[in-house]
Formats: sequence, structure tokens, C-alpha cells
Amino acid sequence: MPLPPPPSVTLPATPHAPALALPAIGQGTWYMGEGLAPRGDEVRALQHGLSLGLALIDTAEMYADGGAEEVVGRALLGRRDEAFLVSKVYPWNAGRDAAIAACEASLERLGTDYLDLYLLHWPGEIPLEETLEAFERLREAGKIRRFGVSNFDVDEMANLHALPGGEACAVNQVLYHLGSRGIEHALLPWQRARGIPTMAYCPLAQGGQLRRELLTHPELLEVASGLGITPTQLLLAWAIRPVADPQGERRRDVIAIPKATGLEHVEQNARVLEIALTDEALERLDAAFPAPDRKTPLDIV
Repeated sequence: MPLPPPPSVTLPATPHAPALALPAIGQGTWYMGEGLAPRGDEVRALQHGLSLGLALIDTAEMYADGGAEEVVGRALLGRRDEAFLVSKVYPWNAGRDAAIAACEASLERLGTDYLDLYLLHWPGEIPLEETLEAFERLREAGKIRRFGVSNFDVDEMANLHALPGGEACAVNQVLYHLGSRGIEHALLPWQRARGIPTMAYCPLAQGGQLRRELLTHPELLEVASGLGITPTQLLLAWAIRPVADPQGERRRDVIAIPKATGLEHVEQNARVLEIALTDEALERLDAAFPAPDRKTPLDIV
């Protein structure tokens, strides 16, 4: 009997691209290319992830001033067709012509002639109409297949969606983890009502005291132990858990993009696609880390 497909999130169809299912765990590259790990290890980790089915690789022109894109480019040599490649443009490079030049520079560093998804990294001063025009020109030229945004809160998403062409936004990439659930109050419901998936960056929290407190929380450790998984696997499985859509059907619409530079860490991330959290585990985590009952500022790092 064939194995069931891994948990996936479907990007909705647009007038120019069909619906596409992606594994609910991808690969992040923030801090790659900065010398924190040997570049060869970073390349091998991304390649190992591809071999394990972690097709989505997320990067940005901001990461290591393009250095992370260069790492990704090395990892994709001869393997471009295996990857769903995402990069991001600085807000100040998102103008009518500047976005074209920024995208072309990213493509050169990545060693490819197209991106599967191009994101505006965060809201900026340049009118969204200009950025949408640039994205459409890039799409028509075959340099990007889809566009999306990052670090947009609900009001900004509504403004984008109201613009001509804005409804084709494929995703919103935002910070989301068990210790930062603010998007569940307004942003996630708004996106779910419109079928816009979410990409969760920093799904294990972003370093420092918060991450330590999260990964050593007694309830988190106990739940993970009871399920026979690591605390980090529990956090990732929680981030991509299926939820009820507006019609009451349970489905996944969050893709988590953890970074890993060690092969064992990559394998642990990939195994999250085999984990199904019990209702009891989810209830215990909800009780220990409740979602806010009011709108909170969007977490950004």
C-alpha cells in the first residue's frame, strides 16, 4: 500500500498559476552566509532537506547582504527543479523599476532565471500600487511565478487585497510560534476567510531568553516526552497543525520554515511531517500558552 502524502498546504490558484500543494515544513536561511557555520555545511543541509522532501527554501536579499542567496544558489546547482524557491525584496527596493533590478540581482546570486515566489519583505514607503506593477512585470517576464508579502498585519493585508491585482497575493510570511500567537486573533482569521496561507518564520522562537524559556517549559517538555518527540519537533508540529476553516473542515494553511545547518537537525525537522498531535496535547499546550483575547501588535524580528 502506498504511503499517504506528507501534510501539505495548498497555494490557491491565480489567473496565471495553478493551485500548488507544498509540504508544510520548509527550509529557512536567515543567518546563513554570515560565517556562523561553514558554508559547505549550510549547502549540504539544504540539499539534504531537498532529498527529504523539504522542497520550499526561503531566503531574502537582506540575509547576509545576499550571502544567503549565494548559499542557496550553490545548494540548487543541478537541482533547481526540486525546489520551490522564495526570496524577498527590501521595501526600499520595491519601486516600479527598483524591484526589477533587485529581483534580477537576487536571481543572479541564486543562479536561476526565476523565483517560484517573490515577497515584499515588510511594508514600506513605496506605494503598494508601484510594487504590484513591478511584480506583474516580473511575472510577465517569467522571472517570478507568484508574489506575496511578509510582516503585513490585518489592516495592511486588507489594503493590499483592495488594490487591483492585490487579491493574487499568494502568502503572508509572519513570525508565529507557540509563544507568539497574536496573529490568531485577527490576521489568521482574515487570511483563512480569503484562502491566503501563512508562512511562519521563527517557528522555534528567535534565540535568546524567549527561546530558552519556551524550550524548557515543563509542560512543553512533558507533552513532547509523552509523544516521543523532541521539544523542537513539538513546536513545529504545533505550528502546522490542521485547524477548522470557515466551513468547519480541518485543514492546514501554515507552512513553517525553520533553519537548520546540521544534517541530524534537518532530519528531525523532516520527521515532523509524520507527527500527528493528539487533541489532549493541543489542549495542554493551549492551556499553558493561551492565545491573546484581543488584538496585539504584530511581532516582528
